[in-house]
Amino acid sequence: MNWQRPNMRRSMLSVWRRNLLVWKKLIIPSALFNFVEPLFYLLGLGLGLGSFIGDMDGVSYLSFLATGLLASAAMNTATYEGLFSVYTRMVPQQTYDGMLATSLEVDDIVGGEMLWCATKGLFSSTAILLVGFLIGAIDHWQAILCLPLFFLIGLCFAGPAIVVSSLAPSYDFFNYYVTLLLTPMFIFCGVFYPVRTLPDFIQPFIQLLPLSHAVALVRPLASGQPLSNPLLHIAVLAAFACIGYYFAVLLVRRRLIK
Repeated sequence: MNWQRPNMRRSMLSVWRRNLLVWKKLIIPSALFNFVEPLFYLLGLGLGLGSFIGDMDGVSYLSFLATGLLASAAMNTATYEGLFSVYTRMVPQQTYDGMLATSLEVDDIVGGEMLWCATKGLFSSTAILLVGFLIGAIDHWQAILCLPLFFLIGLCFAGPAIVVSSLAPSYDFFNYYVTLLLTPMFIFCGVFYPVRTLPDFIQPFIQLLPLSHAVALVRPLASGQPLSNPLLHIAVLAAFACIGYYFAVLLVRRRLIK
């Protein structure tokens, strides 16, 4: 395996732009999905279940859920893009083989894909933010400060997803990652209830997961509450993004360069 550190060049932006141009052809169904799915969550759980729960952590359960979904949406969207779309371009379509016939390198491709995964995460979370504003679940001006965090969260989860894609023999392989890691994070990392309500012996393990840090940043900002240890949370997300990028480049090199 080539352990050389990734070479970050501006060429990665051409890969990002290529994906954007392709996505623009599907922008209407994609935007519809990004708006309708969170609306169902917020109405079904936020209003329905929230009528029984009442307030949670000083805000309505509708607001609590909406601010948690902001973080998890960036995670889910970036992850699924890094899994299914990257694998499709890497294996069945062999898009990357065509890119490597140009001046692009594997490092450029992986970097561009990570930027695109993060961008889609930003789009998805922004859609939920707009839905939250429209139904009154989010009403504080600080929520606009979450936009760069959405991008960082997307970067954090893009690298690990591309690592899994580089190892996958088929699409079915992704079930292990989604079932054993992504779904537990979605359930246990504070999206639906505070982490502190979990048993004490579980909480330290939950704090090691990046979604916990994402929720700890996004929820206070979106609900107008004070932040606690923001530099720590940002550092953890950035570390996951950097380490994920490094290993994604190494493993995609191994798969594409024979």
